[in-house]
Amino acid sequence: MDKKKLARLIGQWGSFTVLMLVLLAAPLFLSDFRLIQLGKFLTFAIIALGLDLIWGYGGMLSLGQGLFFGLGAYGFAMYLKLQASGGKLPDFMFWSGLKELPWFWVPFQSPVFALAAALLVPGLLAGILGYFVFRSRVKGVYFSIITQALTLLTSIWFVGQQAYTGGTNGITNLGSAQIFGHSLQSPPVQRGFYLATVVALAGVYLLCRWLTGARFGRLLVALRDNEERVRFLGYDPVRLKVVVFVLSAMIAALAGILFVPQVGIISPSSMGVVPSIEMVVWVAVGGRGTLLGAVVGALLVSYGRSYFSESYPDIWQIFLGALFIGSVLLFPQGIVGSLAALPQRVKGLLSRRPSPAGGEAGNEPLIQVTATHAEGRS
Repeated sequence: MDKKKLARLIGQWGSFTVLMLVLLAAPLFLSDFRLIQLGKFLTFAIIALGLDLIWGYGGMLSLGQGLFFGLGAYGFAMYLKLQASGGKLPDFMFWSGLKELPWFWVPFQSPVFALAAALLVPGLLAGILGYFVFRSRVKGVYFSIITQALTLLTSIWFVGQQAYTGGTNGITNLGSAQIFGHSLQSPPVQRGFYLATVVALAGVYLLCRWLTGARFGRLLVALRDNEERVRFLGYDPVRLKVVVFVLSAMIAALAGILFVPQVGIISPSSMGVVPSIEMVVWVAVGGRGTLLGAVVGALLVSYGRSYFSESYPDIWQIFLGALFIGSVLLFPQGIVGSLAALPQRVKGLLSRRPSPAGGEAGNEPLIQVTATHAEGRS
C-alpha cells in the first residue's frame, strides 16, 4: 500500500478507530458511576447519528426524535418493570386502582416481543406520519412544527395516563429486574450494557457511513439541495423521505432501549420538546453532515451539561447556553466540520499571491469589471 492510500485510509477511519478503542477500554479506568454516565451519553450519540442522517444529509429538521427515543425506552422499560415486579401488578398500577394487568401490557412479559415492539412501533409511527406529511409536500419549518407538535401531544398524553404509563414519574424502580439471572444493577450487567452500547454506536455509525457513501446518500444530499430536480430525474422524493425518517426513528428507538437499563428510569420529561431541541444542538455543535461530528457534539454537550450542573448548580444553564452560542459563532459548520475544512482554508491562503500593487491576486477581476462599466457609461 503506497503512502497516499495509507494517508487517505487513516484520514477516513483513524479518528473513529481511536474513539472506539478508547470507549472499549473505558471500563478499565472509569468508576462504575462514570461508566454508566458515559453509557448514557453514548446512547445520545446514537440519536445524534440518526438526526444527522435526516437533517444533515436530508435537510429535514425533525423535532420528534425525543418521541421516538421515548417510545423505544418505554417499550423495553415495560418488560423490565414486569421483571422487577416479580409477577405482581406494577406499583403505579396498584396505586392507581387497577386490579389486573392491562391487556396490552401482557405481551411485554416476553423480552423478544418487547425489543421488537420498542423498535417497530416508533418506525411504524414515523412511516405513517412521514407518508402523509411528505405526500402533501409539507417541508421545511412546517415539517419541524408537525413533529414538534406530535412530540408535545404524546408527552402530555403519557402524563395523563397514570395507571398505564406511570404518569409524570414514568416507569421507575427497575433495580429488581433480572437479566440472565443477574440483577440489573450489578456491575457485570451494567458493563455488559455499556459494551452493547459501544457496539450499537459502532454499528449505527458504519450503517450511516455506508448509506451516505452509496447512491442513497447522494440522493439525500440532492434532495436537500433541490427536491424538484430529484423528482424530474425520475426518483420518488416521498419514498426517499419516508425511508430516512423511519430509519432515523428506529435509530432513536434503539438508543432508548439501551438508555433505560443503564439509567433505570424513563419519564415523559425525557421524550418532550426540550430534549428534542437539545438533540438538534448536539448535531449543530458537532457539525451537520459529518457523522463523527454528531457523535462528538453529543458527547461534548452532554459532558458540558453534566460538568456545569455539578460545579455550578444554580447557574449551569447560563454556561451551557454560552457554550452553544460560542460554538456556533466560532464554528458555524460545527466543530468537526470546521476542523475538516481547515486544511483547505490554509491551502487556499497559502496559494494566494500578492498583486503588483500590493493587494491580493483575487481582487484583479473585480477591478477589470469596474473599469469596463465605467468605460460604458462614458
